[in-house]
Amino acid sequence: MPTTSDTAPQLGTAEVLDALQHQVAVFARRAEQTRLGGLGQVRNSMDRAAYLLLNRLEQEGPMGVKALAAGMGIDSSTVTRQVAPLVDSGLVTRASHPEDGRAVVLQLSPRGLARLAEVRSSRQELMAVLTEDWSQEEREQFTGLLERFNSRVSGMVSQFGGGPGAAPEGS
Repeated sequence: MPTTSDTAPQLGTAEVLDALQHQVAVFARRAEQTRLGGLGQVRNSMDRAAYLLLNRLEQEGPMGVKALAAGMGIDSSTVTRQVAPLVDSGLVTRASHPEDGRAVVLQLSPRGLARLAEVRSSRQELMAVLTEDWSQEEREQFTGLLERFNSRVSGMVSQFGGGPGAAPEGS
């Protein structure tokens, strides 16, 4: 099995890897500075954790805290803490599990679905502005590479652990 030093030359030159790590660090800082939350009145109106939780519930449907935590790569106590304000604000509801009435599932409320659509639209608008001089092919290529990169990071977090709050989805 090759070691990291054995595979480094195959990955690229030290200069390219240094430029890549630097650009990832700059991106992380810029994303945090702007929160890349969208444009207009909706800009920065939903934090990253809430956005990712609502997205997951929309994509996967109602689920329990443990399933939601496992799917996002965070612990149940973190999900519980992050979901509480979403329930309080009516974006998420708690309901009895359809098969086991004793269990509770979280689901996106109609208000949550509308809010998610509003924020998503604002974020799409921001992405359009940031990439306005890119071709559709460049947008697709960047999206594919970023998805591949995030997937790899997620796998490493799962394999080696990232500590509390090290969510694979970049939350």
